[in-house]
Amino acid sequence: MAINYELHQHEDVARIFRALSEPSRLTLIHCLADGPHRVGELSAHLGLSQSTVSAHLALLKVAGLVAATPDGRATLYRLAHPGLDDLLHAGERLVTPGEQDPAHQGHHNDTPLTPIGDTGSMGRRSTGEAALKGPVVSA
Repeated sequence: MAINYELHQHEDVARIFRALSEPSRLTLIHCLADGPHRVGELSAHLGLSQSTVSAHLALLKVAGLVAATPDGRATLYRLAHPGLDDLLHAGERLVTPGEQDPAHQGHHNDTPLTPIGDTGSMGRRSTGEAALKGPVVSA
């Protein structure tokens, strides 16, 4: 039996998982699975500063996981791939098969986020490219 996997495909997948390797970014994916939102809305919902949320979204955007659309003076962010939330749920099932991870309960606000029309100031965004190009850690 021959093994025929191409390394470059695994590098691309590893880059995606690096982008998802921070709990706040996973929470953002959950929020964006409900629909597009502005940084201010996400910031208020997660209890993080707008600059922190902007930096996380920028990294997810560089990874191709979220897309941004101008909305007046603000920007609407949405998932770039509809199956991304399913991937997150699959990871949660790996942690605690058959039930929700107890550590997940109460860890972040699981209440669905509805757009509130925030047009407040936007935080400074970084591209996050360096974080995505980091080394892959293997066990």
